[in-house]
Amino acid sequence: MRTYEEDDLSGIRLVASDMDMTLLADDGSMPPRMAERIRALEDAGALFAAASGRPLYTLRDMFGDLLDHMALISDNGAGVVCRGEVVYKSVVDPDTIQELTEFTLGNAYGIPTVCGLDACYIRECDRAYDGVFRVFYHNIEYVDSLDHLGERLGVELNKFTVYFPGANAVAMRDTVYGPEFGERLSVTCGGAVWIDIMNHGVDKGTGVARLCDHLGISVSDVAACGDTDNDAEMLSLAGHGYLVANAEKRMEPFADFRIPSNNDRGVAQVIDAILAARQA
Repeated sequence: MRTYEEDDLSGIRLVASDMDMTLLADDGSMPPRMAERIRALEDAGALFAAASGRPLYTLRDMFGDLLDHMALISDNGAGVVCRGEVVYKSVVDPDTIQELTEFTLGNAYGIPTVCGLDACYIRECDRAYDGVFRVFYHNIEYVDSLDHLGERLGVELNKFTVYFPGANAVAMRDTVYGPEFGERLSVTCGGAVWIDIMNHGVDKGTGVARLCDHLGISVSDVAACGDTDNDAEMLSLAGHGYLVANAEKRMEPFADFRIPSNNDRGVAQVIDAILAARQA
């Protein structure tokens, strides 16, 4: 693969970056001076978007007072927010959530979590994994049962996620969840331990496309940075698809360029190069 230095960066109007293992280092930290870079992109006529499987409320916590200067693509495209304005949201039918819950628990395939717009709902008996869940879900409500959750609590739900402590999510997607639900729902992996299921047609790629429509820009002017399966559509759609050096080799068909790893702050390096190109 070519490196990003070989790309023409001067026309980029949107930088959409995955969070875990892409923007964030292995220790979960942001690149130094990230807030400064986000504001500099806006001043240069571009915009930064955090594109993540994480929910909207978690991303809002992570970016704080930058929210009026950037965009958020949350829940793998199920939510799109631009400068604080909700541009798009996708809500999964309660019957579908119930079907996924029964399928997962009935076959003991993993630990289900049900994602709503304001909180994540997890069974009380799975609280032992709170340390893992809390990294991604800043607002958790533990419940005795997930049965008929949306109707019972009167909440909108936008994503069904299964946690696999044995790190076999990719195999489970390919052999179980994909064949069972892939024709009518969007089924992807957020790394080795998560399977995410959204409405059909919901992914980071369509999230970027909706954001571009809102901004009035072309997807050809998007730089997308990612590392794993739930980034595939976004990397393929963007005019400039950048894969971090720490990504698995199976992701190479979805991007044209390599950037340095998450620990080497590849996304920050790309942003700096874009800023230099736009100011030249």
